[in-house]
Amino acid sequence: MVDLPPDMQERVVCSIIAAVKYEIPANILLAIAEIEGGKPGQWVQNNNGTHDVGSMQFNTAYLQDLSKYGINADHVAQSGCYAYDLAAWRIRQHIKNDQGDTWTKAANYHSRTTEYNARYRVDLIAKAAKWADWLGELFHMKREP
Repeated sequence: MVDLPPDMQERVVCSIIAAVKYEIPANILLAIAEIEGGKPGQWVQNNNGTHDVGSMQFNTAYLQDLSKYGINADHVAQSGCYAYDLAAWRIRQHIKNDQGDTWTKAANYHSRTTEYNARYRVDLIAKAAKWADWLGELFHMKREP
């Protein structure tokens, strides 16, 4: 990744790999990674008592269901691609199962509350367009109108 600072290389490489693996648009996952802006080992407490953990600020509320598979917050907090895989898996579930357009469904990663989802959605659309252009240039692809 020629034009990326070293600290962004993991975010970009892991996001693209996870997006391909879970069959979601890479520009959407890259945009969510940018918006979340987390770092390995980071824990942010939310008003509802949950925490957002790691690079993708994965909410601990979702870890309760995943604990039966041996997945815990320590896994999500680590550096590497695991947090991106887990986020991509969750975004795929939102896109496949939730109501609304793709942007609203993807913004459910942040919140299903209409007000918070709408704000996140606006930022997501703008950042996803930027990432789509970047990916198009990187891979010499034409962007569909």
